[in-house]
Amino acid sequence: MNHWTVNDIPDLRGRIALVTGANRGLGLEETRALAQHGAHVIMAVRNLKQGQLAEAEIKQTVPDASLEVMSLDLSSLASVREFAARVLQTHQRLDLLLNNAGLTALPQRQETQDGFEMQFGTNHLGHFALTGLLVPRLLTTPGSRVVTMTSNGRRTAAHLDFDDLQSQRSYSRWGAYGKSKRANLLFAFELQTRFTEAGVGTISVAAHPGGANTSKGGSWDHLSPFERFFFGLFSQSASMGALPLLYAATHEHITGGELVGPGGFANSIGYPKVDRHASNEYDHPAAARLWKVSEELTGVTYDALRQRVEA
Repeated sequence: MNHWTVNDIPDLRGRIALVTGANRGLGLEETRALAQHGAHVIMAVRNLKQGQLAEAEIKQTVPDASLEVMSLDLSSLASVREFAARVLQTHQRLDLLLNNAGLTALPQRQETQDGFEMQFGTNHLGHFALTGLLVPRLLTTPGSRVVTMTSNGRRTAAHLDFDDLQSQRSYSRWGAYGKSKRANLLFAFELQTRFTEAGVGTISVAAHPGGANTSKGGSWDHLSPFERFFFGLFSQSASMGALPLLYAATHEHITGGELVGPGGFANSIGYPKVDRHASNEYDHPAAARLWKVSEELTGVTYDALRQRVEA
């Protein structure tokens, strides 16, 4: 059986990729792989100093890497708008948008600058707004893709509670995380539906890393020692965890509306594989309702897509 690895990524010279959370964990591995194959990578990071350190680390192994570190705080809609405006102003194409960044299992309920529950606001609403603001550039770039990171944690929230999306009435660290990851998956599927309705060439794909060990400077920061030990038993390296997203972003046979994850035990480990049963998780009414709520909360309305449908 052939196993897809970073060595199978095609030549990306002339392509521009944008990776959120590019300075550590999965994002760092994704950025390294894309740069290694010739892409110019915009490293969207919350902390510029950490982003610059990550840039220097990548250039130690990929000396000719074309990297651009830019500040983005997904927990702030003002920051998302400012960042998107800079990208639109400075780049005339955007081939790959990798919605990778995410917070995991915050012990206490926190709120974003805009008053959203931190995990839902950062993991879903921040990326929903960012994607919508960058859609005009994506639509004018032939063969562009949006890849949104979900996780196996979505299984803890099989159905979204629209009466308590912000976890105000009841908060649990894994419940809120699962809710945000379910939202990521529904968003990716619904975005593909809307791309199809608009008749555009841009596609939307979901990916998940399975059990990716990002304990070194990654999303395991808030886990207890027991949680780290438990997840460590069913996890693989960050470089392996990054493969599904890279596969979704670059494989020639991806058509949109798919979910890519590890193909091994419990979809937690192994090489990337398209999940042929993922469409069963596409709850159309819930996805449409989530889209409407997300537009209302963020003020981002995907006008470029709507205009294509109405034309």
